[in-house]
Formats: sequence, C-alpha cells, structure tokens
Amino acid sequence: MSDTHSESISYVRETMLDEAPPPAAETGIVKWMRKNLFATVPNSVLTVAAIVVIYYLLAATLPWLLNGIWNASSIRECREILEGATGGCFAVLTERWNQLLFGFKYPSEEYWRPALAFVLLFVAISPVMFFKYLPRQMLLFTAIYPFLAFWLIWGGSILPPLALLIGFVGAYTAFKYLERRGFGVAVLGGLSVIIVAFLLAGSLGGDGTGFLALEPVPSRDMGGFMLNMILGTVCVSLSIPIGIALALGRQSDMPIIKWICVVFIEFIRGVPLITLLFVANVVLAYFLPPGTTFDLIIRVIIMITAFASAYIAEVIRGGLAALPRGQYEAADSLGLDYPQAMRLIILPQALKISIPGIVNVAVGLFKDTTLVSVISMFDLVGMIRGPVLASTDWNGVYWELFAFAALLFFVVCYGVSQYSQWLERELTTDHR
Repeated sequence: MSDTHSESISYVRETMLDEAPPPAAETGIVKWMRKNLFATVPNSVLTVAAIVVIYYLLAATLPWLLNGIWNASSIRECREILEGATGGCFAVLTERWNQLLFGFKYPSEEYWRPALAFVLLFVAISPVMFFKYLPRQMLLFTAIYPFLAFWLIWGGSILPPLALLIGFVGAYTAFKYLERRGFGVAVLGGLSVIIVAFLLAGSLGGDGTGFLALEPVPSRDMGGFMLNMILGTVCVSLSIPIGIALALGRQSDMPIIKWICVVFIEFIRGVPLITLLFVANVVLAYFLPPGTTFDLIIRVIIMITAFASAYIAEVIRGGLAALPRGQYEAADSLGLDYPQAMRLIILPQALKISIPGIVNVAVGLFKDTTLVSVISMFDLVGMIRGPVLASTDWNGVYWELFAFAALLFFVVCYGVSQYSQWLERELTTDHR
C-alpha cells in the first residue's frame, strides 16, 4: 500500500518560482491605448480619424508658428524675410504689445501703474478664493484694493478714493448699528452714508494735485486688454451681490419688491447686450441735465453689470429652488430671522449649488466685454480692428493678432473654469 501511495506522488516542488511579468498588452501605454483608444471597432475608427485630422492641423500650423518672424518693422519686411515661405508675422506683437495691452493713449511712462494693479489683484482675491488656506486678516487688503486700484489706474489725488473707503466703512458701521431696528432701516442708513461719501469724493476732484497725487489719466485713454480686465473684474464683482439681491427680491412676499425685481430681470434678459451698450453710449446722455458729463466707462459698467446681474439672479434662484423645504423649516425652528436664515443657512447652500452657473455667466461676461469695440471703445479687439490694422505698416496681419487675443482670453477663462471645479471639490460634503 505504501508503494502505491509513493507512486501517485510524481513531483513536489520545494522552491517558489519567480513572479512572471504581466503580458505587454496589460501594462503601461499599451494597456492605456487599448482601453481608451482602441477598445472597440467604432472607437478605433474614431481614433484613426482624429489622428488624421490632428496631423493635417499640425502640418498646416507648425510651419506657420516655427517659421514665424518676431523682428521686423512692417508686414512688407516680414514677407521679404520669409521669401515666399510659410510663416507668421509675429513682429506685430513685439512692435505693438504695449498698445494691445494698455491702449494707444495711456502714457507709456505710467505702464507700471496698471501692471501693479494687475499684480495686486491676485493678492486681493487670494483670501477670497483660497479662504481655507490663507489668514482672514488678508481680507483687509481685499477691502482696500478697489480704491487702491482706482487710484493707480486713473491717477489723481488719493483723497477721493480714500474718502470713498472711509464712506464704505462708515456705511458698514451704520448698517450694523441700525440692524437691531430693522433690516430696511439699516440698509437705508448705509446707503445714505455711501451717497454722502460719493458727493464728498466728487468735490475733492482728481486734477493730479494734492496729497500723493499721480498723473491723471482720463477714461477715454483706457484701452487694450487692460480695459477688458477692468470691465470684466468690476462687472463680475458687482453683479454677484446685485444678482443675489434680485434673486431674493423675486422670492419676496412684498408685491412691490417682487414685481420690481421680476420686471427688471425679464426686461434685461430679453434685450441684447449690444443694445444696452448703445443705450449707455448714446441714449443715456438724453436723460442727464444739459452740460452734465457722465464717464463712458462708468456707463458701460452700469449696463454690463445690470445685464450680468439679471442672469446671475436666475442662476441663484435656481439654487434657492433646489434646496429642500426642510432647510427653511430648520432655520425657523432655530428662531432665526430672515437675514440670519439667509446668511447662515440658505444662501451658503444655494451658492454652492449655483457655482457652475455663476462661473458660466462670469466667463461669458468677460468674453462679451469685447462688444464695447462697436461703440468706439478701444479694448483689445477694438485696438486690433482700429489703430493696429489701420496703420499701413501692419495692414494685412490678421491671424497673428486675433490668435494673440484668443490666447489671452483663453488663459483667463480657462483659469476661472479650473478654479470653479477646484472650489466645487473643496466644498463637497457628500461622499458618493
């Protein structure tokens, strides 16, 4: 019996074999391509078609980019250097970069002022954008920045923006003091202080003399991409709080406030932005007293802000409607009044839901700032279509200039989009 058992065991391994490497098709780039590009026959066909399209695009654009001319005084000199070869005349960017960024009338020796304001913009918005990682004390600079940027870009004495800053601080103090007497009384008190501050700032003037005065630059001398940044930043910043107020007013129980907000939102959403810009440029002057001058940039800011506020109001109203009724009941059960419930419970959740819609409106608004070129404001597109292409030296250079404009707008809009996605991940509380 033992012989039979021993014959049934033919071999027993005493050592382990080394692990065999996985098949080449299951690792690295080959696995990724098989899974993502060639998983099925339709996917394979689309991949091949996409490769062909990309090849033809690169074959057409790479020579234009790689053979580009960066040093020339005119388009004729570019063509002489190229000698019939394919290549872009990028020398227009090196020759006219200052006009494309700052306009053709802004004093060249004062370029440091808008450049400094642009750099300080990132410092000012950092504590708002990355509120979890930066100290709250930086918000003090965020509050000061609008007045500092106004002084840097427009120049003049620092006293008018300083008076406005003191006025807003006084308005906040008055609002907090009067809040116990009612929300409406507090709002009226704060607005009264702000109106007085604007009147005081207007009386101080900005003629370039006085305490810490810079050379004044009128609004008609603003231009280039700087003008797009001014309009985009200011209008987005103003339209968000106004949009919140309109969304809350549309849901108000008071008929007058509700219908004022409804009429405003529906009217603005039913009118093209270009029409509002023409109103700001031409029609608005007829409603002012004779001899009254109203800065064109301020008029455009008012119209663009009103346009964006109506759309943001509808986005936020959707966020408010998406909240379950239990959130409102929870606020009532805690004994919170209307302002407290909105500030502490309702609006934070509604704004979180509304982030994609708000960013979509903001990105669209920033791109729509190029429409001011049709009312003779020389923004980036206006500079390209006007002074640059109108000159005999660069008449005929189109692709290079508009590609440069597209690149600038893409960088800003893509950055805003990526930040919004990051913010959504940071605010995610439900783990799915």
